[in-house]
Parts: sequence; structure tokens; C-alpha cells
Amino acid sequence: MRKIFHVAAIMAIVSLASPVHAAEQKHRIAIQVDQNDPAVMNLALNNATNVVEYYRSKNEDVDVDIVTYGPGLNMLRDDTSPVKDRIKHLKDFAFPGKIQFSACNNTKQGMEKKEGHPIAILPEATIVPSGVVRLMELQEQGWSYVRP
Repeated sequence: MRKIFHVAAIMAIVSLASPVHAAEQKHRIAIQVDQNDPAVMNLALNNATNVVEYYRSKNEDVDVDIVTYGPGLNMLRDDTSPVKDRIKHLKDFAFPGKIQFSACNNTKQGMEKKEGHPIAILPEATIVPSGVVRLMELQEQGWSYVRP
């Protein structure tokens, strides 16, 4: 009886130490955009597209959050985004529910104060209190991080 207990205990410990199987794992990636550069914005969108398509081909789930702050907020401004048509396509048609766009409210408020008028953010984006804090919290929750 004692031997059976020891074997069961060892099997329980080994199962806890084993990595999660890929089919059970939820893939999550946060992509940072902090530059007002269309090439960087397009690279971030390319990265997001490639990640979603890769995991879709493997029948695995993935979530992507493109987090913008500082000069990168221009990516999600309705009046300045050089990629707003592409964002709409990705969010609404190509990958609905897979890609989130997070806009830093600290940056938005700073831009509004400097420019003296309200700034409209693309409807596909979600305003978060702080882009940097958003990235930090996502990483603390186990999200992978990329800065193109």
C-alpha cells in the first residue's frame, strides 16, 4: 500500500511539472507601437497578421493586443492614422475578436492639452489608462511581448 502511495505521489508531482500541451495553451502577444512611423505601424500589423494566421493554421487560439502610446498613438488617431483602413479590415473582417488595439489615455490627454482640442480615436481601438502600464500588466499575466 505504501509503495502505491509513493508511485501516485510521484506521478502527481511529474504531472504538475510537465509543460502544458499546445492544444491547451492560449497564445497571447502584446505588440508595442511607440513611434509615429508608418513603417513601424505596418510592421506591427504584419506581425499581428502573421501570428494570427500561423496559429489559425494550427487550429490553435491566439489573442493579440497592439498597444500604442507616445508618438505611436498617431496609429490610432482618426485624424492622423496612416493605417486606419488596414486596422478596420483586420479588426472587423480578417480577424474579428483576435486583435485588440489599445490607445494610451495619458498620451491622448497630453496631445489634447498641447493641441487645444479633443482627439478622436479610431472606433476599433480601446482607450486604456496607460499604454506602458497595459504592457506591464499583460506581461505579468504571461503575455509575450514584441516591439517591432
